[in-house]
Amino acid sequence: MTASLPGFAGYEAFRAWRAEPARWLPVARDIARSHGLSSAAPLVFPTGTNVVLALDEKLVLKISRPYLRSQFVSERGALAQLQGRLRIAIPEIVVEGERDGWPYLVMTRLHGVLGAEAWPIVPEAQKERVLANIGETIAEVQRASVGALAGVEPHWGDFMRRQIAGCRARHERLGLPQKFLDGLDELLCDAAALVQLDKPPVILTGEYIPENLLLSRDGSGWHLGGLIDFGDVMTGRGEYDLLGPSAFMTSGVPQRVRSLFAGFGYSAAAITPDLKRRLMALMLLHRASDPVRHIRIESWQQKAANLEELQELLWPT
Repeated sequence: MTASLPGFAGYEAFRAWRAEPARWLPVARDIARSHGLSSAAPLVFPTGTNVVLALDEKLVLKISRPYLRSQFVSERGALAQLQGRLRIAIPEIVVEGERDGWPYLVMTRLHGVLGAEAWPIVPEAQKERVLANIGETIAEVQRASVGALAGVEPHWGDFMRRQIAGCRARHERLGLPQKFLDGLDELLCDAAALVQLDKPPVILTGEYIPENLLLSRDGSGWHLGGLIDFGDVMTGRGEYDLLGPSAFMTSGVPQRVRSLFAGFGYSAAAITPDLKRRLMALMLLHRASDPVRHIRIESWQQKAANLEELQELLWPT
């Protein structure tokens, strides 16, 4: 009997099912077998919003939930559009298909140390180099033609209008302290102009965070070696992709910030109050925005009295 994938009423039910690989590994093996691929010693990756496992040392299978088909479409389109256009490694699609309404991709497996594991042990000077690598990679991705990704939803203008409309309620729900909420309405009044809804879009991943970066180490130290997870790719204003490293990796350290921005193509002189205000707006409007849990600056809620001071803390001159 051919193994099948079930339907789920919500994410919690799916997460409980995914936590028991014996319930879905037969499906994964059957998918691999149907394409003539080996899966003798699969390695399960337990986090994320989909089913992901390494079939062997060379290939990864990612099975997307039907509810998240848009992520499958974004990832497939982004990998096709960016293949051969970047200096760092990204997965290459080997085969695609669908099982029981669940779309899947088999991709080449990248090797390296996950940024979430490596970052705490990377020496400070090498952190600056990695951040410069990240800035360079963001710029390189954004120089690539948007191509068919122009049709991927959400479109920037529609997305930002929805984010602006729901911004205050979101941050109240997530527990942003009142002193920061006090300045939010003024910022939101200017947000549409700040984020330039109609500017020609570039490719955005929205996810340059340690969990999606692979670092490598050679004789000269640590550097960015690979980029994974393109499920949240869309198109829009390029500075949006500076927010992940700004929240999770620069920690308000001036030289780290300068290294990231220099890699992206911005000089220290370009980090102006206007740019900081735009970045602050984009950070609060990001689809994953949650400053209370994401900003990696020790005691930042005590160090900043309002949004203006917070932007100075995040992007010091």
